[in-house]
Amino acid sequence: MAVSFSKITDVFGAEVDGVDIAAGVGETAMRDIVDLFNEYSILVFHDQKINDEQQIRFSRLFSEIGHFGGLEKTVVQNASGGTEIADLSNVEPNTKVIIPPTDKRMVFNSGNEMWHTDSSFKRVPATASLLSGREVPPTGGETEFATERAAYAALSVAMRERIGPLVAIHDFAYNRSLIDPNLMTEEQKRETPPVPQAVVRSNPANGCKNFYAGAHASHIRGMPLEEGRALLGELTTIATQPQYTLRHTWRANDLVIWDNRCCLHRGRPWDKARHRRVMYRTTVAGVGPTAE
Repeated sequence: MAVSFSKITDVFGAEVDGVDIAAGVGETAMRDIVDLFNEYSILVFHDQKINDEQQIRFSRLFSEIGHFGGLEKTVVQNASGGTEIADLSNVEPNTKVIIPPTDKRMVFNSGNEMWHTDSSFKRVPATASLLSGREVPPTGGETEFATERAAYAALSVAMRERIGPLVAIHDFAYNRSLIDPNLMTEEQKRETPPVPQAVVRSNPANGCKNFYAGAHASHIRGMPLEEGRALLGELTTIATQPQYTLRHTWRANDLVIWDNRCCLHRGRPWDKARHRRVMYRTTVAGVGPTAE
């Protein structure tokens, strides 16, 4: 069955059919998927009942065909170190026990409910995230996306000229400090020092430009702290206007791929004390730094 798709909005996003990730995806089909990814930024695949190994295999081929940077490992949270797949669930591994919302792991992951782009706090930021919804709550827990590409295209010439040469400092510890100043360990802070990222980026596959903001962006290099934060906040506000956003309501066994280079996203709340939400994410790295 050939890869086919339908647009989700006029601005971005596509639902993709003709793909069976568990059975394996060939190189020709994956080239089509990469092309759709570069064009539409958000790809939704329904009815993909997959395990960790199948998700990792699909993600590695996606990275290889797209000439991206391989799979990232998660930020260290325990002695076992990082892994190629991140467990974003609210249940204890291999059990049906719901983790209390007050547990530090859940509080830590609540930062994902701010508008952000994955791994922008890394020297080489992420290209794509692939999130598998293995079990989803009956209501809530949606994921919202915002296209910074369409928002950039609508900026005034003066604003484009203003932000074009700027570099932002992205800092994971700053982001998590917005939840709790003591949330991150010293080891985690050492693992994720502040890094520079270009405020304006372009997709090498098609030349489309976008700005690059979100909750990990702490300030603008060379600009007074509050002025820089105000500008970054303004860009995030522009990108998250209704005409530039879409909301994905999860169905069990959905897989969603999004372009971290040009899209913000955030998770939405749900009744975490009552309903299980079992999600696993693989993250495809970029190919180099965006700024010096």
